Amino acid sequence: MNAKNWIVMGMVCAMALPVAAAEKESVALTVYNGGYGVVREIRNLDIGNDGNVKFKDVASRIDATTVHFKSLTDEAAKLLEQNYQYDLVSADKLLKKYIDRKIEVICEGKSYAGTLLSFDAGQLVLRSKDGGIIMVQRADNVRDIRFGALPGGLLTRPTLLWKVFTRKPGMHTCEVTYQTGGLGWHAEYVLVLGGDDATADLSGWVSVNNTSGKTYNKAKLKFIAGDVRRVQPTRYPAPPGRTMGKGRGMAEPMAEKAFFEYHMYTLERPSTVADNETKQLEMFTPARGLKVEKKYLYNPMGQRRWNWGGRYTGRSYGLSSYKKVQVFIEFVNSKENNKNLGIPLPAGKIRVYKQDPADKALEFIGEERIDHTPKDEKLSLQIGNAFDVVGERKQTNFRVESGRHWIQESIEIKVRNHKKEDITVRVKEPMYRWTNWTITAKNHEYTKLDAHHVAFDVPVKVDGETVVTYTVEYTW
Repeated sequence: MNAKNWIVMGMVCAMALPVAAAEKESVALTVYNGGYGVVREIRNLDIGNDGNVKFKDVASRIDATTVHFKSLTDEAAKLLEQNYQYDLVSADKLLKKYIDRKIEVICEGKSYAGTLLSFDAGQLVLRSKDGGIIMVQRADNVRDIRFGALPGGLLTRPTLLWKVFTRKPGMHTCEVTYQTGGLGWHAEYVLVLGGDDATADLSGWVSVNNTSGKTYNKAKLKFIAGDVRRVQPTRYPAPPGRTMGKGRGMAEPMAEKAFFEYHMYTLERPSTVADNETKQLEMFTPARGLKVEKKYLYNPMGQRRWNWGGRYTGRSYGLSSYKKVQVFIEFVNSKENNKNLGIPLPAGKIRVYKQDPADKALEFIGEERIDHTPKDEKLSLQIGNAFDVVGERKQTNFRVESGRHWIQESIEIKVRNHKKEDITVRVKEPMYRWTNWTITAKNHEYTKLDAHHVAFDVPVKVDGETVVTYTVEYTW
């Protein structure tokens, strides 16, 4: 069917079929962790006999290849052709369109009229009626430039131009869906420790960032948490010169549910997300009085990677170590812990505070970033290093007999506690010289964490010191 036939058909059907009543317009926004979103709009569009439609006010960072059009008035209607026009009006674009056309330049106390020959950042070059050349300096001189009319092809906002086939020309209620860059969200959490460091209050917020080039008024908001795969997503550079505004929504929890292999959080009320804005929305009802544990970890060898395919037989290998003892806050994300927990927690940053009893002010004591965490899983937040707890590690004996394929090493670790209460410190040690190892002597019991690590959980008294010693043998 060619264009002429379907236009005529549309004209004939228009006399026989009534147009459905226009429905209320709306917008829904689903935002993903990866810096993009899906926009779904219900709009009333006037589709003429020629099938031409201008769909205005789309996001300037739209991925035009993702547009999906559906008429709710005529199920047989379909999109035949689409052009995305984004040549938006600016002073220089207007001037470029007016080359060889007449303009008027208003300066301080004088005006110049003529044909625009050229322009740059410094000056305008005009040809007057008598053929003379006028050069007008732009900086601190030009007050106004007057044009006859807006040239064709320039738009005030990004626009989709469609050719639509329909048997029912007239007003249509249409559903339009597309993806756009410039949208993203992340979770933010605040954990306030109780005075005994055994309980805490946890609140969660969704921060949504909008630099997509469009404001979404009274939008239905959804947020997808999870690792959604995209094949070669279109990368849009952030427009220059944008300043992020900040907003905060009304405190109202979101509804959460599983969605495919991800989790979806839905705001139960419409909310406006303005362009160039960061908006914060409450994610869940704060969990007050949840049980937490403060733990100390002495990991003198740090996060080094061992066993890169060879044995380490040198005496000096692994002698350097750290003295800092790390502090962790741990809690279980379960209903048993708190009635408002036991929900999927999206990836984000948890900031930890504690109240100063002297003036009741909340003071920041550390932060950690968590990954997507399902219900009933433990969260372990490293929030800093203990000031009054110190560790020390040294090698006390070393033997190697290459003929016997055997290494023996003895280690001594000291942990000193200068706090005002007794504590327990976990000492984490790597078996780093070879894959086959056996601890042949020790003065404290240990737990095997994995194929290459053990842990000693040792009590340390107030102003006391605990010494851990062990001997390990490696064979190959």
